[in-house]
Amino acid sequence: MQLGKYQHYKGKYYEVLGVAHHSETLEELVVYRALYVSPEFGENALWVRPKKMFLEEVIIEGKRVPRFEFIK
Repeated sequence: MQLGKYQHYKGKYYEVLGVAHHSETLEELVVYRALYVSPEFGENALWVRPKKMFLEEVIIEGKRVPRFEFIK
């Protein structure tokens, strides 16, 4: 998992901080933070998502695109 800045397919930017493991299942989870201010969650909110889901492609208007695209 490459650390750094990613863009979500909906347009917002996030920074991947690392990969953690679920304490019960050992599933790999991507730890990332929002690079914007959310009215609901504040500035630089932290998120986790299963690595498999983070790296998957989604279909938007009939085209396959990465859910998160690495920027730098």
